[in-house]
Amino acid sequence: GALMSLLGIFPSYGIMALLLVLAGFSSAGFHAVAPAMAGNISGRNLGRGMSFWVVGGEIGRTLGPIVIVTAVRYFTIESMPWLMIGGFIVSGILFIRLRDIPKGAAKVNQGLPWRSALIRMRPVMTLLVGLIIARSFMISSLGIYLPIFLTEKGANLWLAGASLSIVESAGVAGALLGGSISDRLGRRLVLTISHLLAAIFMLAFLASTGLVRFPILLALGFSALSINPVIMALVLENFPENRALANGMYLGLSFVIRSGAIVIIGMVGDTIGLHQAFMASAFLMLIGLPLIYLLPKDKLGPRKA
Repeated sequence: GALMSLLGIFPSYGIMALLLVLAGFSSAGFHAVAPAMAGNISGRNLGRGMSFWVVGGEIGRTLGPIVIVTAVRYFTIESMPWLMIGGFIVSGILFIRLRDIPKGAAKVNQGLPWRSALIRMRPVMTLLVGLIIARSFMISSLGIYLPIFLTEKGANLWLAGASLSIVESAGVAGALLGGSISDRLGRRLVLTISHLLAAIFMLAFLASTGLVRFPILLALGFSALSINPVIMALVLENFPENRALANGMYLGLSFVIRSGAIVIIGMVGDTIGLHQAFMASAFLMLIGLPLIYLLPKDKLGPRKA
């Protein structure tokens, strides 16, 4: 919170870049450890806990720009450092509320040594790399290039911009329900249904025209973005001794692969068109389906309502 709030008062590009790098380390550390702690207090409802985690992140990404723009609009960009007070307050609340929650799973006193843990994680993480690749092109297409795609298809700027809000709002609902449903029906079944529906709705979106695209976008956002909490629950469930390390590995792989996917989608879009790039992302989701059933079997037991 402190580093991001200082961005507006430094005229040097180099210093701003350094602040962003340091803020990135802080954010990465939080994202590695906090989901493991959330999973610990979720008990048997691990999927539901990850759903709440993902929804909280989506709400933060929605409200953050609004807060920043409002502060700059009414108090100038030089007033941004005052926003770090909010960061300090939230940090204090988190410290008080979370200080007694272990980073590992309940009833696990000590994790494996990190080398041994990485060796144990390798088979599952290898499969997850394939799933992340299959999913990242779809998420990159929707999250980065959707407004450009619709503008190229003749939609006005307002509708093109609203399309991203439609996808994100549906994604919040998908993320909230996806993990919770996987607690009852199983991770692999929910992943299979979500992958399949996301591919089908993407192809339907590409075949549609006019305003009919927008209800399809709702279904597409719901199915495509419901996957993340389910995978996070699967990761934490299978590595209870080293939840923070496992989650950090998964998120690190996701960030790197998604960054590459964004570049590739852009290159393909410039070369043969975004329509073909979007279609390729749908087929990649279908190609990734068999990998789901190579993942560890679901560890289902009695779940609380």
